[in-house]
Amino acid sequence: MHRLTPEAFRETKKVPLVMVLDNVRSQHNVGAVFRTADAFCIEGLCLCGISPCPPNTEIHKTALGAELTVSYTYHERTVDAVITLREKGYMVYAVELAHNAVTLEQAIDVYKQSTLPQGVALVLGHEVFGVADEVLALCDGCIELPQYGTKHSLNVSVTAGIVMYAWAKALREQFENLKI
Repeated sequence: MHRLTPEAFRETKKVPLVMVLDNVRSQHNVGAVFRTADAFCIEGLCLCGISPCPPNTEIHKTALGAELTVSYTYHERTVDAVITLREKGYMVYAVELAHNAVTLEQAIDVYKQSTLPQGVALVLGHEVFGVADEVLALCDGCIELPQYGTKHSLNVSVTAGIVMYAWAKALREQFENLKI
């Protein structure tokens, strides 16, 4: 299997996708998001509020070293991270159950039909309370993952994996077509 060295990973062109963790409290969830971000070679993470940051033994147990290769920033307030990303030209979506939420596929279609912003940022919220209302107000929209069982939510790290896979695939196709 082809695996990049940490040095080669840092130098590799990244998918223009940023994951914003809005007060995600679990060190294991944060570690899993780092590990998945490494797997899909995304641009980075914004850890916000109470989200734990490396170096952290519990994050490392799940990330398995991805916290050493995936770029991240810390913002005390999630709104500051979202404002910064929007100023840089990112389209920002919250992954949240909300009125007027669209499916993952619909959001990707909207992006492909847009004037192609710099990239995409996806906000994942607190394990119990979700994405804060003040953050939702700054987003371009909400993405909902339809669920058909008795539960109304997925674990944050599972959700991150689903949306990172779909967006990384779409962004790779889009930017490859544009030779960016």
